[in-house]
Amino acid sequence: MSANISAVEECGLEVLDLRDYPEFEARSLHLRDVATQMQGMQRIAHAFVESPETILQELVNAAVELCDADSAGISLEIDPEHRSDTNYFQWVATAGRYERFLNATLPRVPSACGTCLERGQPQLFRVTQRFFDRMDVEAPTVTDGLLLPWQVEEMRGTIWIMAHERVEAFDSSDCRMMQVLADFSAMAVRHERQQRTLMNQASATAAAAMANDLAHQINNPLQSLTNLVYLAAEAKSGGEAKALAAELSDHIQRLSVLVSKLLALPSATTFPR
Repeated sequence: MSANISAVEECGLEVLDLRDYPEFEARSLHLRDVATQMQGMQRIAHAFVESPETILQELVNAAVELCDADSAGISLEIDPEHRSDTNYFQWVATAGRYERFLNATLPRVPSACGTCLERGQPQLFRVTQRFFDRMDVEAPTVTDGLLLPWQVEEMRGTIWIMAHERVEAFDSSDCRMMQVLADFSAMAVRHERQQRTLMNQASATAAAAMANDLAHQINNPLQSLTNLVYLAAEAKSGGEAKALAAELSDHIQRLSVLVSKLLALPSATTFPR
């Protein structure tokens, strides 16, 4: 325990695995309004179907309301090509008092998000002023917080709720609600990625179809022009016609290669739908 306290004093961040913290399970802080929960889930489901681009924001809005949190958010590991040890996580959705920190980035270490992902389990966390002093950020301290991991293929993140004054703000029922929201987060990201893939495939299909059609439109006139140039080049009369044929021959050959490549592209029917 003393080692943990000294670590907190050093970095200002405390992250406790709920499996090793039985005191949390003993908490019983909320009486859940089933109607309110269902309304929240309905809004999320509606956003998922009607406006998927807003789903992550709807999730954190619901987290604030359903868990009586002061702040909530979703973090995401930054793409490997663009992240660094000092900019490793990005807050892609925020609500409540931390709403203004949308798109904020955090380092790899120290990081409650990183610890949560490493452990792969829900975590209880607190953040003291020392952490914000290290980050050179002005923000309310976190007196009680829940953090849950989620993952879609190689993409990983966390969803979190915070209290800024209450020492015991959340209980096991909040953890179960957050698990539902974490599952929604993963599903929303998976859905968005699938939609993007389908759009890219549709674009590729359309491009291939256009290229194939263009190649057929070019090919017949090109063949006629090729024959004409050949005859002019082989003519015994010489003169300007022969010189022109020699000049055009190289350009026509390049165009023929291009048309062959266009015709070799997969047709629209060979792309997955």
